[in-house]
Amino acid sequence: MIVARSRAELAAALARPVRWPDSAIGSAAGGPSPRGKTVLVPTMGALHDGHHALLRRARELAGPGGTVVVSIFVNPLQFGPNEDLDKYPRTLDTDLAACEAAGVDLVFAPSVSEMYPQEQLIRVDPGPTGEILEGEFRPGFFHGVLTVVLKLFSLIRPDTAVFGQKDAQQLVLVRRMVSDFGLGIEIEAVPTVRAADGLALSSRNKYLSPEERAVAPVLYRALTAGAAAAGGPEAVLAAAQAVLDGPGLDEAGLDEAVLDDTALDDTVPNDTVLDTTGRPLPAGASPRVDYLALVDARSYAPVRSADLDFYGPAVLAIAARVGTTRLIDNVLVELSPGGAAPGTPREGTELHAADD
Repeated sequence: MIVARSRAELAAALARPVRWPDSAIGSAAGGPSPRGKTVLVPTMGALHDGHHALLRRARELAGPGGTVVVSIFVNPLQFGPNEDLDKYPRTLDTDLAACEAAGVDLVFAPSVSEMYPQEQLIRVDPGPTGEILEGEFRPGFFHGVLTVVLKLFSLIRPDTAVFGQKDAQQLVLVRRMVSDFGLGIEIEAVPTVRAADGLALSSRNKYLSPEERAVAPVLYRALTAGAAAAGGPEAVLAAAQAVLDGPGLDEAGLDEAVLDDTALDDTVPNDTVLDTTGRPLPAGASPRVDYLALVDARSYAPVRSADLDFYGPAVLAIAARVGTTRLIDNVLVELSPGGAAPGTPREGTELHAADD
């Protein structure tokens, strides 16, 4: 595995001739050499099991002669003045070991001065979709995200880039940017990876105290309740809100009618063991919700609670603070004409930017 710290080292590594496996060389005898894909996984480091799922998918997509590139860069452009840039976890040595174990070919880990050698005066405007929900509560966030992603795309020129479904709004915006700029890059989404109690894995979870960690799964419980609700958008939102308005974790533990093995499916790492005894919420520990929203999965346009004419894939999304830690999560909901189709939430990958 090659580790590039500068753009020059990155260019040199990408220019190296591909060494095909013996089996690939044999199959190509008498014809052109097979070409594997270059697959990029953009990260900010502090890799966890959610990232590991991205790396595994990237390795699958790259093919036998392909190249998996992982970028590790804590991007200052996407942090506001009162956010956690300085304390964001940085674990480069551990991250590099995880990348090597996952079969990554190249890691690009630049410094801020290498990535931005001069003030970044020109930034990508995310448009109206980037100004709502996360964009409203984190002004300038998506300007910074799309700018660094576009810069990585320009430097690495991947065939495919892999992102997590947990950042659903980012996923829609990246797909739209690729479409609008004609970049010709395939965007692959990987389902959200969850702990045994449903909490979406995040680098920021390590900020949670034990008491806050016991509270945090209520976000996913709210989403699963919304996804399971029969009726239209209003019923979906009301069911989710009812869980958030409730007393918290019930004394019997997790509600098996809402959170079961089917809902978690393959998104739970096998080695995750957490306390699910269902202790009462600590005083004052209820999540402080920034938004609970139902949006069109293709465009991220809000679906109003009274909009009974909407049908198709939707995203039920939430952002909330547990203690001082801000968490986001979402599930996919299929709305059929005349109301929602009740059932467990989907953690699928079928999010595409609108064509218009």
